[in-house]
Amino acid sequence: MGWIPATRKDCGVLIFISLIISLCLDVTHSARSKQDIRERFYGNLINTSAAGDGDGSIAKMFDRVLEKEFSENDSPEGAGESSFNSTVADKQAELETVAKITHEKTKMNDTKEANGTKAFQFQDVFSLEKEDSDDMTTLIDKKDNVFVMSNKKSKYPVLQVDFRLISDLVVVIVSAAIGGIIFSCLGQPVIVGYLLAGSIIGPGGLKFISEMVQVETVAQFGVVFLLFALGLEFSLSKLKVVGPVAVLGGLLQIVILIFLSGITAVLCGARLSEGVFVGCFMSMSSTAVVVKFLVERNSNNALHGQVTIGTLIFQDCAVGLLFALLPVLGGNSGILRGMLSMGKLLLTLSIYLAVASVLTWLFVPRLLKLMMQLSSQTNELYQLAAVAFCLMSAWCSDKLGLSLELGSFVAGVMISTTEFAQHTLDQVEPIRNFFAALFLSSIGMLIHVHFLWTHVDILLASVIVVVVVKTTVAAVITKAFGYSIRTSLIVGVLLAQIGEFAFVLLGRASNIHLIEGKMYLLLLGTTALSLVTTPVLFKLIPALMHLGVFMRWFSSDTGTNNEEKISIVRNG
Repeated sequence: MGWIPATRKDCGVLIFISLIISLCLDVTHSARSKQDIRERFYGNLINTSAAGDGDGSIAKMFDRVLEKEFSENDSPEGAGESSFNSTVADKQAELETVAKITHEKTKMNDTKEANGTKAFQFQDVFSLEKEDSDDMTTLIDKKDNVFVMSNKKSKYPVLQVDFRLISDLVVVIVSAAIGGIIFSCLGQPVIVGYLLAGSIIGPGGLKFISEMVQVETVAQFGVVFLLFALGLEFSLSKLKVVGPVAVLGGLLQIVILIFLSGITAVLCGARLSEGVFVGCFMSMSSTAVVVKFLVERNSNNALHGQVTIGTLIFQDCAVGLLFALLPVLGGNSGILRGMLSMGKLLLTLSIYLAVASVLTWLFVPRLLKLMMQLSSQTNELYQLAAVAFCLMSAWCSDKLGLSLELGSFVAGVMISTTEFAQHTLDQVEPIRNFFAALFLSSIGMLIHVHFLWTHVDILLASVIVVVVVKTTVAAVITKAFGYSIRTSLIVGVLLAQIGEFAFVLLGRASNIHLIEGKMYLLLLGTTALSLVTTPVLFKLIPALMHLGVFMRWFSSDTGTNNEEKISIVRNG
């Protein structure tokens, strides 16, 4: 009787093999539909496993359950919120004609070999496009505005990956690393390497990066974390020392530059509004570039570093006021409305700082202490909480009409009053360095090397004028607050460039037709060349100090008392 179980086992194996063969034949038979394949499979399975009525009732029952659960009219929540017909019918959008552009390359000169394969093309080696890639699509409207499609229509929630963004980030990060390594080996500031790397791969260079808006958005975190780290080191005791020169001095710099530029515009026959805008434009210095230089030289805690950083922070706060002033200059709103907008902004800033002060004493120390207790095993949770706190503060500041930079700096200052400031800085520093390099490279992508080279004469002359005027104004104002000539001169040189926010101001002014044509190109090229030459200008500071000693403007030990003053405040 022992052979009966063995025979049953063999029969089961044969039945299983026959099922597999039957399934393979059915799948490879292209004439049958998917419904026939499914019914045949389920029918064979039922007939071989148990007696049934042969109509595939279980399969049909399963299909009916699926159809009832997931009907064709069902769609995930939010998946169909912006349908084309309903949006236009509800008058939520304006119907326009657009041009759709895909990133698939049309190779007109592709040739084939005798065996039918495509001939080798040398440029294909450096091509970033994949023949079968599901790349993003761009749309261009009748006003030449470019839009990137990033959310393709789908009935079901699917994970969408923007391969264009991934490839662009890879190119930017790798090029920034290469540029930084090269200039570090040459003994030059790595900032120059980041800027030049961005200019080479950007639209003005080899055009490896085509959709800059996505990369620049990610890179914006660089400024956020830079100012957050600054706030962690910029204690309130230091702020009291440099507060007057940073706030009042920074305000005087903006007013004097606006006055000088306005008078020059009137004397030259230009509009006063253009001159006022150019003054606002020139008053902005580059927070990211200057701070990066000070950190690399360990000068951010020196007296001139504290005065410079305080002035830069005030300039970042004043950006919102300058944006509110633009519609008035462009004639799009009255003077009264502009004054009301600036008054509202100042009131919002006061309320924001008051709330931040209350949270600093009541909430922040308890939160950080709790995070330290929960992060006893690993610092991952503490690092995440610190980044989240920074981003939340920056987001709130931006939503209130202030700026991301101000919010991130305030978040750092709030933590700097606690005993966890240094630990937080250690956790955030690697993130700051990475995103700072990414941001500086993205700024470099705005620099068109060919345009700078073509108009290098007039642009270089403009940069020299800007550097001389801004250095003189900043140095004189700093000296008026009782600082030494040496410190005042260093502060003036550090603030002599035009910052990256000038690109934003320039774009807004162009949109409201405040400036157009040649003036726009001149200011754009001057800003770009100013950022490129800034690290070189910083390298000349020691030579400028030696020249000051040689010309007996100051002695070699001038400013020692002030440096000791800031050191005592820092250690006390």
